[in-house]
Amino acid sequence: RKTGVTLRLLHHEYLEQNRVGAYGYTQFCAHYNGWKKTQSLTMRQVHLAGDKLFVDYSGKKPHIIDVETGEPIEVELFVAVLGASNYTYAEVTRSQTVPDWVGSHVRAFAYFEGVPAAVVPDQLKSGVTKSCRYEPGVQRTYDELARHYDTVIFPARPIHPRDKAKVEVGVQIAQRWILARLRNQRFFSLDEMNDRIAELLEDLNTRMMRRYGASRRDLYEKLERSVLKPLPASRFSYGEWKKARVNIDYHVVFDDHFYSAPYQMVGDEVWIRAAALTIEILTEDGVPTAENRVGSHARSYKRGGHTTSDAHRSVLHLKHAEWTPERIVRWAKTIGANVSLLVEKILAERKHPEHGYRSCLGIIRLDKKYGPERLDAACARAVAVGGRSYKHVESILRNGLDQAALPKTDDAPAEPIDHENVRGPDYYN
Repeated sequence: RKTGVTLRLLHHEYLEQNRVGAYGYTQFCAHYNGWKKTQSLTMRQVHLAGDKLFVDYSGKKPHIIDVETGEPIEVELFVAVLGASNYTYAEVTRSQTVPDWVGSHVRAFAYFEGVPAAVVPDQLKSGVTKSCRYEPGVQRTYDELARHYDTVIFPARPIHPRDKAKVEVGVQIAQRWILARLRNQRFFSLDEMNDRIAELLEDLNTRMMRRYGASRRDLYEKLERSVLKPLPASRFSYGEWKKARVNIDYHVVFDDHFYSAPYQMVGDEVWIRAAALTIEILTEDGVPTAENRVGSHARSYKRGGHTTSDAHRSVLHLKHAEWTPERIVRWAKTIGANVSLLVEKILAERKHPEHGYRSCLGIIRLDKKYGPERLDAACARAVAVGGRSYKHVESILRNGLDQAALPKTDDAPAEPIDHENVRGPDYYN
């Protein structure tokens, strides 16, 4: 098992330790081979109908041609084999990433028109997050796929190809009867290659197997089709998963966009499931049920944007959100024209309208203490002197300046000046 170690080297080391009565090389090899036969026993596996589906990728990769550059692009060949009938499904995908891996399973189940009791993959990173002989960790989306189709993921043990010998043989057969027959053909897209693979797959599954005296399709129809679990009513919708913590503004972030969660969950850890059109926020255990779903939003791809549900706001924040510049101006008009004018100027001069909300609301509420007439007059004075805040208006009312004459503004016409040095218009006629 060690790199570079040979029987010749082992025999040489053996002679150094046993100089008297040692075996010669030929006898040493004979004893070694006799020992080796006892170390590699194989248990024959009995495959029950509808029990297991074996899945894997081919080590030998086909390729498509880039239309723009003419360069070959390697793609992946996915193979799935039912245990009892050897009924086979194959397709090519761009990569071995989770979306392609999960998508291939969805299309395989549709091809078989049913779901086996268990799926046996290799410990590929797209399917298994933690490689372990006894309790491997299944990737979250892959596990969700299994729950959707009411099956289980049963990964093969690491470095034990015999655990999935069916698909190992299936991959070899796919390489011989599919890939080899594509070697002289050129394809410029995955769809184009998959269309041709579908034709070759039909030929493979209907070809007579000498060992069984029947084709894969015949065995599938006879043994497995009726015992496979039915497909669910809806096709599996792929989603990405991410763990997040609800921020102090009761939002979580996914792909640089912020989505609200109930304000009571600030500081809690949640799971985010992102599909193409929706974002779901789930409690910490992450099981996608109605009881665990605490938020659902339409997915937005606007970076830095916010999607907020009113149902997630606190009562105080909800009342604050109801205020708009238009509503504040309408309220101010019910008190007086000058109040409305001052409010409009404050909102217009602030960098963001919400920065002026508190000042405007404070001014409007002075009506309760001083009355509409005095407040309107105070606002007229504030407009004239350039005051643009609650403090200006409150100071005017507190000091009674609203009852004094308004100061002259730059727009008011100047009174004529009577002075001996002023010649007047008649001088120039």
